[in-house]
Amino acid sequence: MRIVPVLTAAAVITALYLVVIERDDLMAFARGEDAAAAADASPEPAGSQELAQAEDNRVGVVALHSKARTIGSAVILRGQTQAIRQVEVRAETTSTVISDPLRKGAQVKAGDLLCQLDPGTRPAMLLEAQARLSEARARIPESEARLEEAHARLKEAKINLTAASKLSEGGYASETRLASAEAAERSAVAGIATAQSGLETSRAGIEAAAAAVASAQKEIDRLTISAPFDGLLESDTAELGSLLQPGSLCGTVIQLDTIKLVGFVPEAEVNKVTLGADAGAELATGQRVQGKVTFLSRSADPNTRTFEVEITVPNPDLSIRDGQTADIAISSAGRLAHKVPQSALTLNNEGQLGVRVVGTDSTVEFYAVQLLRDEADGVWLGGLPETADVIVVGQDFVTEGVAVAATYREAVQ
Repeated sequence: MRIVPVLTAAAVITALYLVVIERDDLMAFARGEDAAAAADASPEPAGSQELAQAEDNRVGVVALHSKARTIGSAVILRGQTQAIRQVEVRAETTSTVISDPLRKGAQVKAGDLLCQLDPGTRPAMLLEAQARLSEARARIPESEARLEEAHARLKEAKINLTAASKLSEGGYASETRLASAEAAERSAVAGIATAQSGLETSRAGIEAAAAAVASAQKEIDRLTISAPFDGLLESDTAELGSLLQPGSLCGTVIQLDTIKLVGFVPEAEVNKVTLGADAGAELATGQRVQGKVTFLSRSADPNTRTFEVEITVPNPDLSIRDGQTADIAISSAGRLAHKVPQSALTLNNEGQLGVRVVGTDSTVEFYAVQLLRDEADGVWLGGLPETADVIVVGQDFVTEGVAVAATYREAVQ
């Protein structure tokens, strides 16, 4: 008979007896206590055991002591830079360029020559129009003299008619003479009308000749195409010898000493933006600029339902270019907010975004929040009380009304 299995079975039975039957004495022996004293010790009250059991059943969480702070709730949007003015200078007449071209990038002043066109026969046409004007003006004295002569003839005819009428009444003149006097008067009246018409025709001729002179002069003025304002050439001007027609491009002038930041504000935030509000932007190059809101559209874009906003920014050194991407922040009225780790955000059973906090009775409460700003080290939330113990570890393992055993830490200011 083998003795090893028997001894093993006896050892196992002894161990089971000690663990199951003599558990209290065994634990007291392990703690170094007197087994008899432990057996004689009075049992704990039932209430204390229940309280201890309740304490053991609380869920352990980590909460953040947070106090609301005032932050500027800026309106954040993305936009781009635009030149304050950009004009394509085009020809208004047909002719050939006779000036050397200016190259793009050149600075120009208002009134500087961009393109000079060949005058052709236009000076001769101007001289012809001026001669016609002089001729028309010379006709005026002659027409006025004819009108005065016609008035004199009418006056003479009236005198003769009066004399003939009186002699005819006394029987000293024949009816033929009276009729002749009446005809002379009617002829004098017609002569006045003709002279008056001639004078009006002469005056109309003067106006037509003056209009022809002005038209010829305007046509000559169109031969010189100048810069409309101070700026930079965005393109080369028309090449020497090229034919320009009405609408042909001479050059593009752009003004950059003041620049605009153009973006589009969502309709939910448009009431936060006011004219004159301070605004800042960071360009794609990392450059930061400051300006003020100078325009806010009153009509939404029909496709995106957003409102255009413009911010004017000084650019004296021309370091900002047209068409650069810009992250824009427009200042608005501040509000109270809490800064918590982004991981503290959770959802309730209704799908609302919020955080869970430790209430006054150490139970969990849920608050729906508004996300005001997102930063690298946390998010700013609205909708919480002025002070709140926000659960930042374990919030996804508890629900509203659950008792918790919280470990607290202070928020980093």
